Amino acid sequence: MDKIIEAEVLQQKRKKTIITIVVMIVILIAAAWMLRSKLTSSVSRSVITTAVVEKGTIENTISASGEVLPEFEETITSPISASVQEVLLDAGSAVKPGQSILTLDKTAAQTEFEKLKFQLESKRNDIRKLRLQLDKGFYDIKSSNDIKQLRINSFEADVENAKRLFKAGGGTREDIEKAEQNLKVARLEKLQLENEISSKQQTMQVEMREAEIAAAIQENDLKGLERKLQRASIVASRNGVVTWVNKNIGAAIREGDALAKIADLSSFKVQGSISDTYLDQMHPGLKALIRINEEKLRGTIVNIQPSVQNSVVFFDIQLDDVNNKMLRPNMKVEVFLVTASTKNVLRVANGPAFKGAADQDIFIMKGNKAERRSVHLGMSNFDFVEIKDKVKPGDVIVTSDMSAFKNAQTITITD
Repeated sequence: MDKIIEAEVLQQKRKKTIITIVVMIVILIAAAWMLRSKLTSSVSRSVITTAVVEKGTIENTISASGEVLPEFEETITSPISASVQEVLLDAGSAVKPGQSILTLDKTAAQTEFEKLKFQLESKRNDIRKLRLQLDKGFYDIKSSNDIKQLRINSFEADVENAKRLFKAGGGTREDIEKAEQNLKVARLEKLQLENEISSKQQTMQVEMREAEIAAAIQENDLKGLERKLQRASIVASRNGVVTWVNKNIGAAIREGDALAKIADLSSFKVQGSISDTYLDQMHPGLKALIRINEEKLRGTIVNIQPSVQNSVVFFDIQLDDVNNKMLRPNMKVEVFLVTASTKNVLRVANGPAFKGAADQDIFIMKGNKAERRSVHLGMSNFDFVEIKDKVKPGDVIVTSDMSAFKNAQTITITD
């Protein structure tokens, strides 16, 4: 006969089962963690990179890009409207001062020059003709004035004769008044003529001045065109290398169009570009580092272009070593602008281990172990990172990316 199992016994068995299951789960979790720890807490020395903490100077930099350009590059433009007749030197050719680069067809400009010469000579003839006309007109007026003076002298004599006759009883008062009236009219006519002479002199001066100014303008135009024709023989003004030349034979060229570029490849500069978000940190005199492969050159910002193009700011860097053998025209380089600099700080070579955060965990080598340590970082650049605390000179830091060991406190380094 079966006995009814008491409720208390059933409850105890149920508790034992639950406890057993929980213990087994905990054991499995612990075993999995120990296995994972065993598998991931060691790394081969050959797959990590390390660097030694040292004291030195560190510069805080912002990254930019740059292009190497000749420090001096001359663009030769056409002084006249013409066409390319012959190209004497190609790009890459070395040139000396006075050496011809290309020639222009100057026929149209020469025809214009001859036309201006004829017009100037015609204007000078007009001036000579005007001077003769004015001199004749002035002479005629002067002669009329002299005649007026003779008439005045005659009328004055008539007045005196009329007065003498009147006193002698041989004349009348009317004769005297008539003679005086004639004299007065003659004097007024002479005064009018004198005013006309003065006005004519001023008019002559103005007309001559206008003609001379017009001739001077034409003469300046002629001289200017003559100078342009002389410069139409496109030659180098200094030693250098032709970097570009217009090779389109027969192509129409307008005055001011570029014909060739000559660069002095003995010295270079760097034209940099950076996002306009950094514009407030930039100013002339800011130091810069230029990286070419493994070599670094130093320079100074001398000019920042005022315009922003597509959110990019352009600036010029004057190099301390303008003729470094590594420099080549149009070479693309890395540029680092130095925004701050501190001396005698603890620094270590930069690497993937440093993510840019101010507070970060790093691994420090202790024999064949690497121990996790939380540190505070300061300034950084492409080469170095400043570590503010918890390290000392001589400590060896793992600079490889250690994100795979984010849960490990200690890593075994194997050979």
